[in-house]
Amino acid sequence: MKKKNKNLAKSARWYRKTHSVVATSLLLFIVVMSATGLLLAWKDQLGFKPSTERVVSNNRALISLNEIEQNAIKYIDSLQLSNQINRIDYRPGKGIAKVRFENHFTELQIDCYTGKVVSEKTRTADFIEMIHDGSIVDYLLNLEIKPLKLFYSTVIGLGLLFISFSGFILWLKPKQIKKNKKRMSNS
Repeated sequence: MKKKNKNLAKSARWYRKTHSVVATSLLLFIVVMSATGLLLAWKDQLGFKPSTERVVSNNRALISLNEIEQNAIKYIDSLQLSNQINRIDYRPGKGIAKVRFENHFTELQIDCYTGKVVSEKTRTADFIEMIHDGSIVDYLLNLEIKPLKLFYSTVIGLGLLFISFSGFILWLKPKQIKKNKKRMSNS
């Protein structure tokens, strides 16, 4: 029984040391991920995401997606920003198309009936999300396949899983030792 307790104590010491090393190594990343995760959870309430404008149809016909794209490119060119479109979020029920760009965080909201730009805002939530998932480094280095995001996410994910597991073990081992000591004293 004494040998069993020694093995449990030795195992607990190894987990404590490794837990400490992994947690300390990942501390900055865990803080960044936690803080940005909180900001993302509250992005609507904090105004980090532009609210969707509404346009009244007045029984007008919707313009083509191609026309929306061309108007967005013309407008963003006037701001001397990259005109490479990432996506167009088409919302005919609201009469709005949201146009997001590949190389900056600008969002244009375009009236789907007239093609007029009704809103130009910065999508702060997208920037925060890139910090959160580590893709900000790939973005800044202009890397296509996002290798640093994958590395960052894998290391953080595995590290957090290990810290969770080892934290449970560190909680459990002393209970097992105490239980064994109690069993030995009753014998």
